[in-house]
Amino acid sequence: MLLAVFGLIALQFWFFAHVAYWVKFDPGSTAFMRARLEILREDNPNAKLRHQWVPYQKISPHLKRALIAAEDAKFLQHHGFDWDGIKQAWERNRREGDIVAGGSTITQQLAKNLFFSGKRTWWRKAQETVITAMLEALMSKQRIFEIYLNVIEWGDGVFGAEAAARYHYGGTAAGLSAEQAARLAAMTPSPRRYGPGANTAYLRQRTAMIYARAQGVRVP
Repeated sequence: MLLAVFGLIALQFWFFAHVAYWVKFDPGSTAFMRARLEILREDNPNAKLRHQWVPYQKISPHLKRALIAAEDAKFLQHHGFDWDGIKQAWERNRREGDIVAGGSTITQQLAKNLFFSGKRTWWRKAQETVITAMLEALMSKQRIFEIYLNVIEWGDGVFGAEAAARYHYGGTAAGLSAEQAARLAAMTPSPRRYGPGANTAYLRQRTAMIYARAQGVRVP
């Protein structure tokens, strides 16, 4: 029992050390990115991810506003957790008898992507909560958002705003228009479903909704 406690404490120090390092230094990849690369290489041993880190200032403010509007409207107000969203997700999971919704904020999504890649479990959600608190305690909102913008998925093997802009629009993250940004934000729940030029009725509807909401959003 004592050995297990020491092991758990050591694990938390390991997570903490990584988060502290990323306050100043950019993560080269995430656990989720590495897992996706392994899957791609099952079919093509030479497969590579599309990913290019860009600093926060070189990402369109339209994309920043669109993502907050789509993913986490209370991002600037909360300390990592949207309790109303968590309550709604808890009630849905209880009804379904499984983890089908997470009520995740941008910080929680970043915690998951940085360190985890497997199936949702209650243990992983608990550890995610601890890492989320670490991220919020050590990083500014802008730093959390900068990393998030650079590591989220926007296509099969496509990660980060710069790769997404090039893959979907042949441009740069800095040059994304408000409509393009809203469309990218609309893709985030199912990013591998949409290739360049995707134009389904659902995507058009969700893009229009995000475009309208994004106009009044503040960003870090």
